[in-house]
Amino acid sequence: MHIPVLLNEVIEYLDPQPDKNYIDCTLSSGGHTKEILKRNAPNGKVLGIEIDKEIFDKLKKEERLIAVNDSYINLEKIVEENNFNNISGILFDVGMSSYHVDSSKRGFSFNKDEPLVMNYGGGISAEEIANEYSEEEIEKILREYGEEKFSRKIAKKICEERKKERIKSTLQLVRIIGLAIKQKHSKIHFATRTFQALRIKVNEELKNIEETLPQALKVLEKEGKILVISFHSLEDRIVKNFMNEKEKEGKIKVITKKPIVPTDEEIRLNPRSRSSKLRVAVKI
Repeated sequence: MHIPVLLNEVIEYLDPQPDKNYIDCTLSSGGHTKEILKRNAPNGKVLGIEIDKEIFDKLKKEERLIAVNDSYINLEKIVEENNFNNISGILFDVGMSSYHVDSSKRGFSFNKDEPLVMNYGGGISAEEIANEYSEEEIEKILREYGEEKFSRKIAKKICEERKKERIKSTLQLVRIIGLAIKQKHSKIHFATRTFQALRIKVNEELKNIEETLPQALKVLEKEGKILVISFHSLEDRIVKNFMNEKEKEGKIKVITKKPIVPTDEEIRLNPRSRSSKLRVAVKI
C-alpha cells in the first residue's frame, strides 16, 4: 500500500477549508487527496493529476475529484481545459511512487531483474540512454543528476560493456556499476546514484519542477498555498530557490524557513519517507 508522505504536515499547512478547491499535481493512489476531500466538503473539489496511466487506471473514483491522466508540466493547460477556478492550494509530491518500485516492473529498483525502462509515462527509456548516449553524455547525467563521484568510471564501463551486448536489464546495469567501482562499501547501495540519475533524466524531473512552479503560482488565487514535497537535494534546491526568489519579488511569503521533515515515528512506519522535505509558501 502506498502511504502518503508527510500527510499530517500537509493537511496542517494546507488547512483545507469547506467548499474550497485544491490541486494535487501528483495524485498517485490518492492518499493526500482523500484527506483534502474530507475537509473541503460539501462542495469543494480536487483536481488530481497523475502521469502514469497504470496508476491512473487503478484509481478509485472519488466524488468531487476531477482526475486527469497527464503530466503536471501542463498544469496551466489542464486547469484551463477543466475550467477549474478559485484554487486555494496546490500540492506537489515529486517523489517516485512506491508502486513504481514495488509493482511497475519498469526497472526502478536495482534489487529486481526488470527491463531497463524507468519512465512514468512514455518518452525515452533508461535502456536507450545506456546504449545510445555517448560516454560524455552518460558521465554528465550521472554527475549532475546522481551526484555520483565515480561518474567517469561508470560511464566508461557502461560504454565498454555495451559493445559486448546491449544493456537491457537492471541487474545487467548493477553488475556493470559494480565492476566499474569495485563495489565500494558505503551506507547506500553502490547503484543508488546511477539509478537516481537515469530516472531523473528519463522523466526530466528537475526540468519539470522548474517549469511547473511558475505555472502553479499563476493559477493560484491570492492567499492560496503552494506545498512541495521533494526527496533529494537537487529537487529541494530548485524549490527553495524558486520560493526565495519569488519572496524577494513580493509575490509569495515563505511559511517554512526550514523544510519540514518526517517524524521518527513516520520514518519507522514508512522508511521511504526518510529523505522527504516539505516546503510551503503562500501567494500574496
